[in-house]
Amino acid sequence: MDNTLTTLAGQIAQLDAVDPAQLERIRHEALTARAPWKAEYSAYQSGGWWTTSLMNASGDAGDVTIDDCTAQPTALLGQMPATAALLTELGLNYMWVRLARLEANAFLWEHRDYDELDQVERHRLHIPLHTNSSAFLVTGGTKVHMTGGRIWRLTPTYAHGVCNLLGPDRIHLIADVYADDVYRRLARRPSLHPSGAELLPAADEATLAERLEAARGMAALGYTDAAERMLLRLFYAYALPEGTVYDLIAELHTSLGDMEAATRWTVAKRRLLALTP
Repeated sequence: MDNTLTTLAGQIAQLDAVDPAQLERIRHEALTARAPWKAEYSAYQSGGWWTTSLMNASGDAGDVTIDDCTAQPTALLGQMPATAALLTELGLNYMWVRLARLEANAFLWEHRDYDELDQVERHRLHIPLHTNSSAFLVTGGTKVHMTGGRIWRLTPTYAHGVCNLLGPDRIHLIADVYADDVYRRLARRPSLHPSGAELLPAADEATLAERLEAARGMAALGYTDAAERMLLRLFYAYALPEGTVYDLIAELHTSLGDMEAATRWTVAKRRLLALTP
């Protein structure tokens, strides 16, 4: 497990702590602000994942499609003084800052980020504000519950996914930042405690064949969307080779004779995982 944690810390790790009183004020702001929540990136999610911007290119909180920019505060951040104070205190070179809310029984499917952006060094920081033990991230075949009280660094160029199985809503403050000396000081001692990471079990061929057969049965009854989602959720239950869930869905449609759908999911795999065609 020690070697796994060392490797995993390059993908997800804890950085500095946040003052508890300051964190509580920020949590209150996030829960009570009249935010224009937007459901963007529909191909990446099950539904139930919402974001709103605090710093971005346009200054419009409803602009949530991230891109390289010199970030400026939105009007929403002007309503959140404790949050603004923390961002100023950290002194980072912000590319984009958002609140992200994941509802109960909601998923961000296996994917990579940043592929479409300029090839400059940047990092994603998470500050959990409102969470529960059934909300976790999966990366490297390991599930990690991002607990409150600290700044977490996620390297989203590794394939990953997020879920909130039971609720309540999971709300994180997410800052995409450009690398500079201030960031490097913040990230100088990344850590990941063994209690915060759980290796997922491997799925053997028999298990995957059984799940695929169950999906065929659902599709035969007309529940094709539910069959696809059942296969997509395997990513959160088993340590699988990258893209396996998308391959299974393509195989499902191939077996049903729907080659158009099979091709659509093969293309989706390449897009979501930023694979070269």
